Amino acid sequence: MRHKRAGYKLKRDVGARKSLLRGLVTSVIEQERIITTVPKAKAAKPLVEKMITLAKRDSLHSRRQAASFLQTPASVKKLFEKLGTRFGQRNGGYTRIVRLGWRKGDGAEQAMLELVGSELVKRAAERAKRREERLRAVKEGREEEDSEEKS
Repeated sequence: MRHKRAGYKLKRDVGARKSLLRGLVTSVIEQERIITTVPKAKAAKPLVEKMITLAKRDSLHSRRQAASFLQTPASVKKLFEKLGTRFGQRNGGYTRIVRLGWRKGDGAEQAMLELVGSELVKRAAERAKRREERLRAVKEGREEEDSEEKS
C-alpha cells in the first residue's frame, strides 16, 4: 500500500524524474502549452503553479528560486515579467489539463497542459492579424477605385 506516499514516480529514478519535470515546466512557461502524456501533465501541473506563485511575489529570493529550477534565463524573464503580472489577481488555478485522446504509436493517453488565458492571447493575436488583412484589402480596394475614377 502507498499510504502517505504522494507524488508521481513516472517509472524513473530521482535524477531523471527531476530533469524531466524541470524540462516540462520550462516548456510550459516558454510556450504556454505543451502536449504530453496525462501522468506527466499531472506531475508537472503543481510545479508550474508553484513557479507562477513565486512570480507573483517578485522578490530577489523568489527570482533565485525560480532560476534554480527553470532551465533557461528566458523562461525566468517571461515568468516574472509577463506571467506574474497576468496572474497577479488570481488565487491559484493557473493551469488546465485537457485530454486529447490516445497516441497512435504506443496508445498512451495524450493531454495538453496549458496556462489559463493563453487561448485568449493567441485568439487576440489572430484577430488582430485578420483585422489588419481586412483593412489592407479595403485600403487596396479604395486605391483601385480612386485610380479608376481618375481615368
